[in-house]
Amino acid sequence: MTDLKPSTVTPRTKALAINPLKASQPLGATLACLGIRQSIPLLHGSQGCSAFAKVFLVQHFREPIPLQTTAMDQVSTVMGGDDSIIEALETLCTKSSPALILVTTTGLTETQGSDVRRVISQFRLDYPQFAATRIVPLNTPDFKGCLETGFARAVEAMIDSLVAPSETAAARPQQLNLLASSSLTPADIELLKSWVEAFGFTPIVLPDLSDSLGHLVDLDFSPLTLGGTPVSAFDQIGNSAATLVIGRSLFKAGQLLQERTGVHSHRFDHLMGMHACDQFIQCLHRLSGKPVPAFIERQRAQLQDAMVDTHFQLGLAPVAVAADPELLGALCEWLTLMGARVVAGVTPIATRKLAELPCNQIKVGDLADLEQLATAGGAELLIGNTHLVDCAERLGIPLLRAGFPQYDHYGAHRRCWIGYGGSAQTLFDIANLRLHSDPHRIATYHSYLSQKRDTPLTDAEHAQHGGAR
Repeated sequence: MTDLKPSTVTPRTKALAINPLKASQPLGATLACLGIRQSIPLLHGSQGCSAFAKVFLVQHFREPIPLQTTAMDQVSTVMGGDDSIIEALETLCTKSSPALILVTTTGLTETQGSDVRRVISQFRLDYPQFAATRIVPLNTPDFKGCLETGFARAVEAMIDSLVAPSETAAARPQQLNLLASSSLTPADIELLKSWVEAFGFTPIVLPDLSDSLGHLVDLDFSPLTLGGTPVSAFDQIGNSAATLVIGRSLFKAGQLLQERTGVHSHRFDHLMGMHACDQFIQCLHRLSGKPVPAFIERQRAQLQDAMVDTHFQLGLAPVAVAADPELLGALCEWLTLMGARVVAGVTPIATRKLAELPCNQIKVGDLADLEQLATAGGAELLIGNTHLVDCAERLGIPLLRAGFPQYDHYGAHRRCWIGYGGSAQTLFDIANLRLHSDPHRIATYHSYLSQKRDTPLTDAEHAQHGGAR
C-alpha cells in the first residue's frame, strides 16, 4: 500500500475551458427528476439549453428522455419570461397531468433575474384546478456548479417542498430511506436495494433511477417518467427507521430531512472498496439486528480474491482521473488502497473533501489540464468520461470510461461500480487495460513444436532447432 498523503489542490487559473469536463447544473437537476414517477423537468430558458441536456441524456441512457422547456426567444429574454413559464405549466398540466414538475432555471434566466417562485405562486392563483400537480422551483445557473451540485440541489428542493414536518420517526421500523447521489448508476441503486431488502427492510429511494431508466415497458411512448419513486413516498419518508445517505453531495439533503422529520441519517462518502462496503453492511446489521446474509459474505470473499489476482497490475500504477468531486474521491481512495498512485486528478468544482484525497495533485479545471498533469506525472491509465477519448489517444495510454456522459459505449448505465462486486469489476477492468497496453510486456513464446503456430517455420528456424523439413 502506498503512503496516503493529502493532495495539493490548485484552483482554476484560466478564463475559459479548453476541453470542458463539466456537465451543467440543470442537467444534474433533470437527472434527479427522472427518478420520480410521473414527473417531468421543465427548463426555463432557450431551446438550446434544454437541447444540450436532452442530447447528453439520450446518448448516455439510449432511450427517450421526457424533458420540456419554456423556449424563450429574443423578446422574452429582454422583456421577461414570466408568461413563458405560466404558459408551459398550463400546457403540461392540461395535456399530461404530471404528478410533479421540477422547474429549473438556466444561465440565461439566472442572468436575466427571473423570479421562478413568484411566477409559480401566481400560476397557483390563476389555475387552482391543477392543485394536484406538485411544482418544485429550483435555481440552477449553469455558469456555477456542475452535474453533481445540480442533482443535489434538486433533491434538497424536493425534500424542502414535498416533505412536511413530522414527529413520526420510526413509525415504520422496517422502512429505510436511501438518498442516492448522482455518482450512482441505475445498476448501483439496484444493488443497494437488494442489500437493504436482504436485511428485511423496505427501501424508499430518492431518486430511484433504477426503476425509471434502463428497461422496457409496455407503453410505446409517455411524455412523463414511467418509473421511479412515487410522489406519495414523500409523505411516508418521515415514518422510516433511518436514512442512509450515499454520497457526500447529499449530506445537506440528509440533514434537511433529519431536521424536518427527526429520522436519523447515516452518511457514507461512497461505497467503492472493501472498507466502505463493510461500513455500510455493518450499519444495516446494526439497524436490523439480523446476521449478514450468506450471499453478501460470498461477494466479499470474491472481492478479496479479485484484490489478490490484480494487485500485480495495480501496484504503483500511475493513474490520472477526471470526474465530479464525489466520483473522483471514491476512485482515488479505492485505487490508492490497492497500491496505485493517483498522479493527477481534475474536477470541475472545488469542495472541502478534495484536500483530503490521496492524490499527488488535484486541479479545478478541464480536460486540457488533466492532459498536462497526466503527461507530467507519467500516467499510464486515464479514468473519465467519453470526452477523454481523444486525450487518451494523444497520450497513447488506455482509458477506463467512468462518469457522465458515456456515449461511445453501450451499457454505461448498467455498469455497477459500488459494492463488493462492482469494486472487483473495477479492479479487473483496470488490470485488463494495463495488461494489454503495456509496451514492455514480454511477447508470448511460441514453441516450434506447437501445432497452433499461425505461420510455418522458416528454413532458418528449422536449422536453429536442428529440425529437418
